[in-house]
Amino acid sequence: MGELICKIFSWPLIKFYEFTGNYGVSIILFAFMVNLLMTPFMAKSKKSMMRSTRLTPKIQELQRRHEGNPQKLNQEMQKLYREEGVNPMSGCLWSLIPFPILIALYSVIRQPLTRMMFVAQEVVTTLQDYFVTQGWYTVPTKTDAYFEIKLADIAHQHWDEIQTALAGKIDGLMNIDFSFLGLNMGQQPEWNFFMHTDWSDSSVWLPALGLFLIPLISAFLSWASMKISNMTNPQQNNPQTQASMRSMTIMMPLMSVWICFVMPAAMGVYWIANSVFGIARDFFLTKIFKKQLDKEDAVRAAQRSEREKELEAKRLETERLKAEGKTEINTNTSKKKIQANEKQKAEERKAALERAERAARRERLGIKEYEKPASQVGDRRYARGRAYVPDRFTNPEMAEEATALAAAESENAPSIDESMEMEELLDTGVETEVRQDSADTEEAREEKLD
Repeated sequence: MGELICKIFSWPLIKFYEFTGNYGVSIILFAFMVNLLMTPFMAKSKKSMMRSTRLTPKIQELQRRHEGNPQKLNQEMQKLYREEGVNPMSGCLWSLIPFPILIALYSVIRQPLTRMMFVAQEVVTTLQDYFVTQGWYTVPTKTDAYFEIKLADIAHQHWDEIQTALAGKIDGLMNIDFSFLGLNMGQQPEWNFFMHTDWSDSSVWLPALGLFLIPLISAFLSWASMKISNMTNPQQNNPQTQASMRSMTIMMPLMSVWICFVMPAAMGVYWIANSVFGIARDFFLTKIFKKQLDKEDAVRAAQRSEREKELEAKRLETERLKAEGKTEINTNTSKKKIQANEKQKAEERKAALERAERAARRERLGIKEYEKPASQVGDRRYARGRAYVPDRFTNPEMAEEATALAAAESENAPSIDESMEMEELLDTGVETEVRQDSADTEEAREEKLD
C-alpha cells in the first residue's frame, strides 16, 4: 500500500522533472498540481467555515438563552445547523488532507532511489559500495535518513563514469540534478552555518545563507497565509475562539521552521510554494463565496420575512373571524385530541345526569331551590355586592334600572345560600331514603307478627 501511494506521488514529480529538467521547478509544479486538485475540497471547507462563522451571533444567542442546560443547547445548535445547511465538521476534515500528502512527498524526496525511481535494493547497495571504493562516500556510523539523496547526488556528479563502470548493474537509475537557484535541494539547512562557514568564499557562504533563509521564508508565508485567511473571514466574537486562532497563528509558523530545518531543502521549497498557492486560492475563494453567501442570506431573509407576513395575516384573519363568530371547527384533528374531546363530552353528560338526579332528589325531599344571583360566589349570595349587575359596562343604558332592581330583590333575602349546605347531603339522599324505606318495612313486619 505504501509503495502504491509513493508511485502515485513520484510519477508526476518525475514527469515534471523530465519536462523542465529542474528539480526545484518540478517541486513547485507538483505543489501547484496538489493545490489544483485540492481546490474543490478546500472550496467546500472554506464555504462551510464561512457559513459557520456567519452563525456566530445566533449561536451566542442560543448559548445565552440555554445557559446551564447543555443538552437543550446541543439540540438547538443541531437544529440551527440543519436549518442553515451547515456541517461544522466538514471544514476541519478537508483541511487535514494536505498532511498525508506532505508525508508521502517527504518519503519520495527522502528516498529518491527506492521511492522515486523504484530501483532494486541491490542497485542501492552496488552504488554505495562503488562510491566507497572510489572515496566519494563514507558510510556514516549512525543511520543516515538521507543517504539515498547523497548517493543520487554523487551519481549525478559522476554520471558518465558510473555508466561505464556499472553497466548493466544500475537499471532504472535516473540522472537527477538537485540544484535550484544555486542551492542543493538535497541538503538540509543549517541554523548555525554562520559559526563555521568560510565568509571569504561567496560560493560557500552564499548557498549556505540561501538554505538558511528557506525555513524563515516558509515560516513567514505560513503566518501570512493564516493572517490573510483570518482577515478575509468574518471576525469571531468568542474570546475562546480568538485565543485559539492566535495560538494557531504562532504555532503553525514555528512548526514550519522546525520541519524545514530537519528535512531536505526540497521540502521547504514545497512548503513555500504551497503557502503561496494557498494564499492565492484563499483570496479568490473568499471573494467568490462572500458574494454567494450574501445572496443566499438575502434570499433566506426575504423568505423568512414573507413567511412571517403570512403568519401575521393568518393570525389577524383568525382574530377577525373569532370576533364575528365565524370560526369553523377543525375536524381534521389528531387521535389524541379526538379522545380528549370525547372524554370532555362524556364528563359533561355525566354532570348533566348528576344535576338532573340532584334536582329530582330536591323535589322528593321538598327542598326549595333558590335562584342563584349573578353576584354569588360559593354559598355567599352577594359576594360581588347586592346591587351587582354583570353587563353594567357593556349595556350602560339599562345599568341604572338593573342595579336598582337587583338591590330591591336582595333587600330582605338571606346572605347565605342554605341550599348549598344541602349539596353535600344530596349525594347521600337516595341512600337515606332507602334506609328509611327498609326501616318502615321492618316495623310493619314486626307489627304483623305481633
